[in-house]
Amino acid sequence: MILINLLPHREEKRKRRKAAYFTGLALGAVTGLLVAGLWYAVLEQMKSSQMERNAFISAEIKKLEAQIKDIANLRAEINALQARQKAVEDLQTNRNIPVHLLNELVKQTPEGVYLNSIRQTGGVVAVTGVAQSNERVSEFLRNTLYNSPWLEKPELIEISAGPASAGRSRSYNFSMRVSIKRPQAPAPVAIAASAAIAVKAP
Repeated sequence: MILINLLPHREEKRKRRKAAYFTGLALGAVTGLLVAGLWYAVLEQMKSSQMERNAFISAEIKKLEAQIKDIANLRAEINALQARQKAVEDLQTNRNIPVHLLNELVKQTPEGVYLNSIRQTGGVVAVTGVAQSNERVSEFLRNTLYNSPWLEKPELIEISAGPASAGRSRSYNFSMRVSIKRPQAPAPVAIAASAAIAVKAP
């Protein structure tokens, strides 16, 4: 017996394919929404972590800025202390220079040389005197150049022979310049040490 299907089977197949298509679309949409939600959650987590790191970095930067400001203030105080110390040392040195100058001139003046005047202008001393010979003047210049820790750069300005007198040898009038050598001031060890300790302190 032959059975003949008179129902519209093509229409049924078309409906089933259409239903399957829409079901796939729905599943795809749901899957896409789930993936997008997960990605959004991951991004939010990353954003939150980055904001926490930024907040931590900002706090550390503020701490460093405060420390830098303290260091700058400390350096200014150190510079002020060093300036005051240098002023005191300069006053001390300048107070003792005339004593050392006279002492050195006495020590370096050879026999046969007599000083008439000594005039200091800043760091230069002008000396005039009388010598028994040119060799005595040369010896005086050598002594101030090589043997004195306080005098340097001697320069002969003028030398002239004086009139000869009966029974006495000819004398020589001379004038010269010599510079005062300032001793090196000791390094401010105490200030430097205290500054280093203060900088290292938290």
